[in-house]
Amino acid sequence: MEKKNLDWANLSFGYIKTDKRFVANYKDGAWDEGVITEDDKVVLSECAGVLQYAQTCFEGMKAYETKDGKVVIFRPDLNAQRMEDSAKRLEMPVFPQDKFIKAVADVVKANESWVPPYGSGATLYIRPYMFGSNPVIGVKPADEYQFRILVTPVGPYFKGGAKPITIKVSDFDRAAPHGTGHIKAGLNYAMSLHPIVTAHEEGYAENMYLDAATRTKVEETGGANFIFITKDATLVTPKSDSILPSITRRSLTYVAEHYLGMKVEHREVLFDEVKDFAECGLCGTAAVISPVGKIVDHGKEICFPSGMEKMGPTIQKLYDTLTGIQQGTIEAPEGWIYEIK
Repeated sequence: MEKKNLDWANLSFGYIKTDKRFVANYKDGAWDEGVITEDDKVVLSECAGVLQYAQTCFEGMKAYETKDGKVVIFRPDLNAQRMEDSAKRLEMPVFPQDKFIKAVADVVKANESWVPPYGSGATLYIRPYMFGSNPVIGVKPADEYQFRILVTPVGPYFKGGAKPITIKVSDFDRAAPHGTGHIKAGLNYAMSLHPIVTAHEEGYAENMYLDAATRTKVEETGGANFIFITKDATLVTPKSDSILPSITRRSLTYVAEHYLGMKVEHREVLFDEVKDFAECGLCGTAAVISPVGKIVDHGKEICFPSGMEKMGPTIQKLYDTLTGIQQGTIEAPEGWIYEIK
């Protein structure tokens, strides 16, 4: 498959229209078979459920070209499960997990010439999403839905390497107890836009959200889970019912324990103990790990010993191992890599 004529090494992390996408519709209590189409336009009623009451959820994942030229997707079964969880919480029909994985694979296959070459630093970002499509004026779930998958080639999240970032403790709450923080709903990201714009205006890269009930425990940022490394090289990840279960975070904890022989703790993390950690990072699909060098809490600085110049040594090992698994240079655990045939 001949690649598109793009400057792969200099792609930004942004949207580029590709050739094909997948579309399926839910009507009269059932999903249709869905189609691969060239039509990138969505036509909706002005009163569509998604426009009135934000009834929508999505996923984010990537396809890669490995060192031996295969095109693979990383752990799509977990994305399928998480989207099912999101749909159920938002009273949306579940798109079956097996059909989800097949549709993702079909879209990647149909856009294979857009998959960046191995070693370019770029990947093919995959965005499955679902929304209420029929007119809804009373506050209730829609009756009809559309499920779509688009793909777009993206460059590395960080140009010139992953330099540690500075974040702030936010005065806003990301999610309420018993709310929707644990699912990937568009509404969670809408509420994070004002806090992130404010943080950027103040010179910070991201927000640290604390738990809404007590404001004493670490939750996550607007779009990534936290990981911490203790001074004795234990990996600690915050536990809460209002944190989105990051697939990258779950993969990193497995890598830490089974590849690097580290002790792993998934538990509540008090903000008061953050100052005692040796390293800190944000993990997610886009960057894998974004190292954090400094957290500012209303003027008080928490500076990690790993510094502001480069990733800490333990986080670097985690990053190198997980990206090696994704790119095919390190043997993956069974079931983690889905090859596009």
